[in-house]
Amino acid sequence: MKNTIGRPTLAFMTGWREAMTTGLYGPGGFFVREDDGPAGHFRTSVHASPLFAGALLRLVERADEALGRPKVLDLVDVGAGRGELLATLAAMLPAELSRRVRLTGVEVAPRPSGLPERIAWRADVPDGIVGLLIATEWLDNVPLDVADVDDAGRLRKVLVDPATGDESLGAAVDAADLFWLRRWWPGAGRAEIGWTRDAAWASAVERVREGWALAVDYGHVRDERPAFGTLTGFRGGRQVAPVPDGTCDVTAHVAMDAVAWAAGTPYTMIRQREALKALGIDGARPPMDLARTDPAAYVRGLAAAGAAAELIEPAGLGGHWWLLHSIGARARGSMLW
Repeated sequence: MKNTIGRPTLAFMTGWREAMTTGLYGPGGFFVREDDGPAGHFRTSVHASPLFAGALLRLVERADEALGRPKVLDLVDVGAGRGELLATLAAMLPAELSRRVRLTGVEVAPRPSGLPERIAWRADVPDGIVGLLIATEWLDNVPLDVADVDDAGRLRKVLVDPATGDESLGAAVDAADLFWLRRWWPGAGRAEIGWTRDAAWASAVERVREGWALAVDYGHVRDERPAFGTLTGFRGGRQVAPVPDGTCDVTAHVAMDAVAWAAGTPYTMIRQREALKALGIDGARPPMDLARTDPAAYVRGLAAAGAAAELIEPAGLGGHWWLLHSIGARARGSMLW
C-alpha cells in the first residue's frame, strides 16, 4: 500500500472505522457480496479441517452435560460466513443431542442457498441463549479506527482513501479513543483503537443467559502490542494491501485482553494449540505398524495428523487465542476443555 501519511491529498478521506464498515458490510461490501464468501479468500480453522468442528462438538457435549441436558440447547455462531461450521456440526451431532440443539447463524450476508433448514439465520445475536455462543474470527473484522503520531508526537486519527488505501493524518484522537489507548495500547506509534471490538463482544456475551461465550481469533495482549499495527487485507488466498473498497477482506488483530475485560464475566484465555490438544487434537502420526496391518487406515491417519498439525501450528492457526466466558451459576466452575 502506498502510504501518504502526513502528505496533503485531494482524494476523499475518511476514518478507518467508517471505511471498513462500508467496505466490508455496506452495499456491495466484501462480506455481503454474492460469491463463494470468505472461504474463497482466506483460510480459517473452520475451513482448514472438520477436526476443528469435531473439537467444538466436544465443547457442545460438555456444555450440555454441565447445564443438565436442557430441553433446548442453543448453539449460536456469530460471524457465520456461509454457515460452514454449523452445517458440519449439524451433521456430527449425536441423535439424542441433535433433537435438542437449536442452531443459529448470525451474519449480515443473506441466508446461503443449500443451508440445512434446521439452521436459523439472522443478522443479530438472539437474546436469552442457554448453551454456547461461538465467534470464530469475527472480532478481527469489527471495524475500528487507527491512530498514529505526527512529527510533534501528538496522536491523530489516520484517514484513508477508500478507493486507493492511501492514508493521511487527520484531527487529534477524541477523548474516548485516548482513554482506550492509554489503558490498552500505551506505546508510542501506530495503534488500532479497539473499543469497538470490546463493545461488540460485551454485547454478544450479554445475550447469553446461561452457558458460555467463546471467541477464537488472532490477537495480542497489552505487553505484546505490535509497534506498527496489524491492519491488512486478503483476497483470493493472498495477503494484500488493505484497500476498503469492497474487493478484499480488511482485518486487524484483536486486543484480546481488552475484549475479555469488557465482557465483565469470568473467563479463561489460552492459545488454540493448548485448547485443541485438551480436546483430543494433537497432530500425532499413526503408528508405523498400522501401515502393515491396515494401510488404508494408516493413510487416513496421516491425513488427519496433517490437518491437525495445521490447526495447532504455533506460528499459524495454533497461535490463535481462545477466550471463553462463563455465564450463570451452572456454567461457572465448569471447564469445557
